[in-house]
Amino acid sequence: MRGVEQDDSYTSSVSIAVVDSGVHVPHPHLPSVAGGVTLGPEGHESPDFVDRIGHGTAVTAAIHEKAPDSELWAVKVFKSKLKTSVPVLVRAIDWAIDRKIPLVNMSLGTTNRLRAPELGPVIERAFKAGTVVISAHQHDGAIWYPGALPGVVGVVADMDQPRDQLGLVELPRGTAVVASPYPRPIPGVPVEQNLHGISFAVANATGGIARLINETGMAQSADSIIDLIRSRI
Repeated sequence: MRGVEQDDSYTSSVSIAVVDSGVHVPHPHLPSVAGGVTLGPEGHESPDFVDRIGHGTAVTAAIHEKAPDSELWAVKVFKSKLKTSVPVLVRAIDWAIDRKIPLVNMSLGTTNRLRAPELGPVIERAFKAGTVVISAHQHDGAIWYPGALPGVVGVVADMDQPRDQLGLVELPRGTAVVASPYPRPIPGVPVEQNLHGISFAVANATGGIARLINETGMAQSADSIIDLIRSRI
């Protein structure tokens, strides 16, 4: 496992759709977002993307820390709890594709491999459109989808990975990005007591990738993003 350091003097202008529970702004770590939408079952769509759980705000703030000039879009798929359906996730990715948003952060997924075939076609549509999904690949021994599908940048969390670096690891289903599962430190709170997990690892990966893309003007597919990270190691 190796790491590429992220230059903290660098900012990103890459647009990112954050598929989660929405956002609540302004927030001390997230002043604003470009806009957003709520997607619900049976085709429901609403402009109200206010976060009433907190998960999406925390994830989006973690991305903003790494890529502070990025244009962030909130795609709300969770309402009162962290639960949604695969068809809604498909619509969320299509929403980003239709708006030509190049990166989609999905700090979520399903461990039910029987649902993976439902996600494959939208990942193919994303590939053709130049939109890249970044999502959890593996966590606590479980395989996650869409993160483990070809064409997706899969992420794994490593508690020993520095927060300012991204790494790569070879897994049976392909190369995955390694990222820290911790958000920014809270003064006076031990790091292990702060909120942490695979959600923040995905967010840290997305923010770091956005910075690298903006710096190089490269990477319009999962493979090219992996190659870009590898070239910096």
